[in-house]
Amino acid sequence: MRLCDIKPNISSLKKRKRVGRGNSSGHGTTSGRGSKGQKSRSGAKIRPGFEGGQMPMSRRIPHLRGFKNTRKKEFNIINISKLDKFNDGDVIDFELLASKGLIMKENSPLKILGNGSISKKITVKADYFSTSAIKKIQDAGGTAEVVATIKK
Repeated sequence: MRLCDIKPNISSLKKRKRVGRGNSSGHGTTSGRGSKGQKSRSGAKIRPGFEGGQMPMSRRIPHLRGFKNTRKKEFNIINISKLDKFNDGDVIDFELLASKGLIMKENSPLKILGNGSISKKITVKADYFSTSAIKKIQDAGGTAEVVATIKK
C-alpha cells in the first residue's frame, strides 16, 4: 500500500445540497420548501405541538389530576370474617379461595386482613398478613403461614 493509493470512502464524497441556485440545479425557485404557507417563508419557526391555531391536542384532552403510582402492588384482600365459614382444620390457600370465588385477581398476591372475628381452628397460607389478622387466627387456635405464591 502506498499513500497515492488511499482514497476516501464513497459515502464521504457526497456534496451538500445547495438550494436557491437556479432551476437547472433542481433546487431552484422554491428551494425544496414547496409553495406558499408558513413553512415556506424565511425565519419560520413553529413550536412543537402547534396545530395552526386550532385548540391543540394537549388542551383538548381532559385533565388528569393527581398522581398515579405505576408501581403500586395490587392485592387480593380477604378479611378474617370471610374465613369463618370454612370448617375446623381446613387448610386455606390461594387455590381454595379461588375455587370458592373469593379471589378476583389471579395474578396478584393474597393478603389477609383482620376485619371481623374468627372462631374456628384453621391453617391459612397467604403472601401477606396484617398483624391483627395473625393475632386473631392464633387466638382461635389456628396458624398463619407466609407463603410466596407469585403468579404469572
